[in-house]
Amino acid sequence: MAGLRLGPLLRHVDWETGSTATVWVEASRPCTVQVRCTDGASGSSPTFAVAGHHYALVVVTGLTPGTTTAYEVLIGSRRVWPPDDARLPPSTITTPSVTTPAAEGAGAEPDGVRISFGSCRWAAAPGGGHDPVGPDALVTLAARLAADPAAERPDVLLLLGDQVYADETSGATRRRLAARRDLAEPPGAEIADYEEYTYLYDESWRDPEVRWLLSTVPSCMIFDDHDVIDDWNTSEAWQREMRATPWWHERIVSGLMSYWVHQHLGNLSPAELAADPVYAAVRASPDGTEALRRFAAETEADPTRARWSYRRVFGRVRLVMVDTRAARVLAEEQRAMLDAQEAGWLREAVLDDPTSYDHLLIGSSLPWLLPPLVHEAERWNAALCAGVRGQRWARFGEKLRRASDLEHWAAFPESFDRFTELLREAGSGPDAPATVCVLSGDVHHAYIAEPRWPDAGHGPGSPSGRGPGNAPVSRVLQLTCSPVHNSIPRSIRTGFRFGWSGAGRWIGRALSRHGRTGAPPVTWSRAGGPWFGNQLMTLTLLGRKSALTLVQATASKQGAQLETVLERSLTPETEATFGHSTEC
Repeated sequence: MAGLRLGPLLRHVDWETGSTATVWVEASRPCTVQVRCTDGASGSSPTFAVAGHHYALVVVTGLTPGTTTAYEVLIGSRRVWPPDDARLPPSTITTPSVTTPAAEGAGAEPDGVRISFGSCRWAAAPGGGHDPVGPDALVTLAARLAADPAAERPDVLLLLGDQVYADETSGATRRRLAARRDLAEPPGAEIADYEEYTYLYDESWRDPEVRWLLSTVPSCMIFDDHDVIDDWNTSEAWQREMRATPWWHERIVSGLMSYWVHQHLGNLSPAELAADPVYAAVRASPDGTEALRRFAAETEADPTRARWSYRRVFGRVRLVMVDTRAARVLAEEQRAMLDAQEAGWLREAVLDDPTSYDHLLIGSSLPWLLPPLVHEAERWNAALCAGVRGQRWARFGEKLRRASDLEHWAAFPESFDRFTELLREAGSGPDAPATVCVLSGDVHHAYIAEPRWPDAGHGPGSPSGRGPGNAPVSRVLQLTCSPVHNSIPRSIRTGFRFGWSGAGRWIGRALSRHGRTGAPPVTWSRAGGPWFGNQLMTLTLLGRKSALTLVQATASKQGAQLETVLERSLTPETEATFGHSTEC
């Protein structure tokens, strides 16, 4: 008899019609999975098989716009979710109201959008033993929402990388690995193949509170390096060395396969799923393992064969999620964060029909704007690796690049410059959105950075908020939030703080002179932070208004709680902080 092994996860909710959603599940055996809502909406799908596991992505149709409805999951005629002994509220699907153009013209305002985001979550501390990093922000959010049905919930949860850690496994996972192979052989206590990747998702998504949260709040996801391995695609030399190891091919192919199954599919709309040839091939086969394995291997060899980036629309808010890992060009003389095909897609996704959105969000697991000293160090390092100071410096630069994780946007200088120009274009002109925000994680702390273009009076981020001809322009911001549940050494905390200081900027300029890198096309300052802790940011977007909240999970005698450390309006006309801000 088939049962529910993992899930359900509520993934894509359609904001255009308010009538469809997708729900991801893993079953224990081949079966047909049905999702049935209390308002009469429903959907069903047979499972597809990958490496002995059975999955379904159920498209639910017939939902009523502007409502919240509970749902249950059935296998055959048997209900498998919610469980009979459920102590948490029912899982629900909330749909947005649909505002017609005529209603908008009559003054009706579309639904506001609440988007919570963060990255870097250990489901359990690596190696086992006591967890030294404090409460998990995702678990704490789930507990708060479950305890208070009236609490405001996010409309969508953006998980910006490192959902699982293939290279830092917990004690429980290591015991499972040791039961099937010799950990003295590479890759040791790291993940080796697809089956072992399923252990990570079990550990990450089986927590009761997180399981409930993901069943009732839609989610968008993208990978970062630890979903595969630390420093994934740092450089051509790194890639060459990894491909020479006997275990790497299986790791990267399995990593991409498991990401496709567990994360990527749910990012897509029903129409995109219907048009996806890989999804069709996997579903059409009694066992889709080889079709998916072939796709993953081809993608690893040639990143242009797949696109992991995607675009989502939430009313008058456009989200463009960018793959900053697998789409890289690593040849030193052509080094780029995005290959030409991916860069062209990003440009079109950002600039197409700007009148259709009031806010542009670009999800990039890696921050665009770093503390100035860190930025200049990465540009300097990139110049050294490219040979600007000769081969001895180039060899030193490669060692430093890997040891210090110098592989953000700044480490791809031409890509940084092109991305900066794209953001300037998106934020300029009479049809510019109110805000253009780059949402990122990775660096295990939170901060707000605001750019200033050379002609500060005539571009995005200017004090007046006005562009050429007095036309309104966007407020452009880098919003970084990390980790959800992880740690950062005190020495690195000190380094990040120093990176924003006057002395840090001076050292950065010295590195720039040594590396002959020249000045970046934009300058920026810290508009908030840094904040350290397990945390989540939430953007609240209504019309052309925008507000930001930062909460941290803290321990107390009453248990873990979410403490609000920042509430701030981001709308240019009302920049004053309306809550309180505490820099940690």
